Amino acid sequence: MKEGIERAPSEIRDEPYRNIFDSINDGLIISDLESGLVIEANPAACKMHGYSQEEFIEQPLSTYIHSKNQKIFKEIHTFEAGGVLDTRIQHVRRDGSTFYAEWCVTLFNYHGQACILGIVRDISKRIEEEQSLSTRTREQAMLLEISHTLASTLELQPQLILEQLGEIIEYNHAGLFSLEGSNLVTLAMRGTPLSEKSTPILIQLNEPEMLKTLFNEHRPIRIADVWSDKPQAQFLRSLLDDGAAVLLEGMHSWMWVPLAVKSHIIGGVGVAHQKRNHFTIHHADLALSVANQAAITMINAELYAQAQELAVLEERQRLARNLHDAVNQSLFSAGLIAEVLPRLWEQNQEEARKSLQDLRKLTRAATAEMRALLAELVPSTLTDAELGDLLILLGNAFTGRTNIPVKVTVSGVGVLPAEVQVAVYRVSQEALINVAKHAEAHQVEIILNHKEKEIELTIRDDGIGFERAEVASGHYGLSMMHERAEAVGVRLTITSRIGEGTQLAMHWKADEKKETK
Repeated sequence: MKEGIERAPSEIRDEPYRNIFDSINDGLIISDLESGLVIEANPAACKMHGYSQEEFIEQPLSTYIHSKNQKIFKEIHTFEAGGVLDTRIQHVRRDGSTFYAEWCVTLFNYHGQACILGIVRDISKRIEEEQSLSTRTREQAMLLEISHTLASTLELQPQLILEQLGEIIEYNHAGLFSLEGSNLVTLAMRGTPLSEKSTPILIQLNEPEMLKTLFNEHRPIRIADVWSDKPQAQFLRSLLDDGAAVLLEGMHSWMWVPLAVKSHIIGGVGVAHQKRNHFTIHHADLALSVANQAAITMINAELYAQAQELAVLEERQRLARNLHDAVNQSLFSAGLIAEVLPRLWEQNQEEARKSLQDLRKLTRAATAEMRALLAELVPSTLTDAELGDLLILLGNAFTGRTNIPVKVTVSGVGVLPAEVQVAVYRVSQEALINVAKHAEAHQVEIILNHKEKEIELTIRDDGIGFERAEVASGHYGLSMMHERAEAVGVRLTITSRIGEGTQLAMHWKADEKKETK
């Protein structure tokens, strides 16, 4: 082998091993270390750069290396033979396009001159796959964040829906519409000259066929150019006339995404971009994911309004918040992770294992929250079960929802009057809600000392605490807890200091309620 290396490069063509040199799939490039000229290359190296073999040889190696990577080749003498030079070397083809390559470098001498033998592997496909996986991971994280943001409020905020959609899909104009009878009514506009406080725009769908065309069997509609003569573009222009035409001003691409819950259409989102053919199938999939969550938010808001009208706001708000903030969020998140797991497993099994752990946590959280919700939806559960068991159930649901561990210690047994047990449970529930919202705690402890006709219950956290003087008078959470406790003769005290956490203590005796009368 040494004898062959010491011959002139032109003589390599006549050697028996030339066939091996030419048949290797990876690129092989031999260049003079001092002059930087390419003195030999196999067909694979020439092909990946877009040159014939005659054109490729005798050119400076720098011709084929992107300018930002050429400094590395100037320091090539510092590399050890057989070392990997870099996995992100960017090469330049004859037509000016670029690709990424991995180099394995060997230094050797012939005729007293230092030369480089580089094995070059095109890793562009690998880079594209990594970037695609990274993009999908970022999108997954953004969808989870959007889901949490939209699910964290029961009051409909139309502008928030459009803002959240803009976090994951670039657009110039957007409108959120509600379907009321056979009319579309704007709930919000974004990016247009019309402000969010403008009079709602009414779009009449006079014929059933118009509704069928617009909602496209619950699938998104993409129009590459709204000003073209294609039927969909003409239909859109006829639909968005008068005030709604502002959505199309200066725009070319359009995408319409139906809002549906259980196959029932409740509205839609229209987005526009100034570039032609901007929205892709992938954009449509992302928009549909956000639209599905937005539809749940809209239905959620409608139920919330109905609850206010029926004077059961407190219970409906709490149940809906728990359902959509915890169970729905956990299941929605679990679904996203499950969808991406097969691709993630093929690309990075370590990351896939982490996602599996996240999936387990999410399903356990949803199960714990559902058990707590089911217990409350059956009225007899809160009165027939042991208070200690209810507190354990409450703690598990809280941990599943917040990832904050709760230690529950129960000593003694006894039977409480039904109204006392429900009140103690509700106050404990509100206390944990406050911990989740405000405490920034790392751990919560619940201690129940239960005697036959007396209980002492303590809930403490290691959070940031607060000064009572700084809490606004009439604070809904604290005042509600005191009212509940006083109504059944429970003495409630709350102590807290900045940086030292918060402690809530409840005490009840069977005769205390009578003594207060």
